[in-house]
Amino acid sequence: MSTPEHDIREAIQGAIADNEVILFMKGTPEAPRCGFSARTVATLEALGAEFAAVDILPDPRIRQELSGLSNWPTIPQLFVRGELVGGCDIVTEMYETGELADVIGVKPPAGAPEEAPVAAEAGAAPLPIENRLDS
Repeated sequence: MSTPEHDIREAIQGAIADNEVILFMKGTPEAPRCGFSARTVATLEALGAEFAAVDILPDPRIRQELSGLSNWPTIPQLFVRGELVGGCDIVTEMYETGELADVIGVKPPAGAPEEAPVAAEAGAAPLPIENRLDS
């Protein structure tokens, strides 16, 4: 018999497996609920990267199970092809060195700024948000 926590863990694993680039964040890309999530979204959008996003706020068990799977305590958490890339600071640093574009598999925008963007900039819109982790 499966428990709600087990179901959430399986849903998280499925979301990571089903999406090449997925961001677990507070809020949504259109309405981030913390500065770190907003900065990470802005960074991905500046690259024109398509990504899926999951709001971890509706159920505290999502964050608990996600952190248990990733061994990463903070939110946001960016996964690319099933591997944890990291949180806001790591994503920002990787953007600034050009490594994030390589990892995601996109070309850095021409004349990309050396610093990660603070607010959303022009770029590809994220994939439609599908929070499949609601219980």
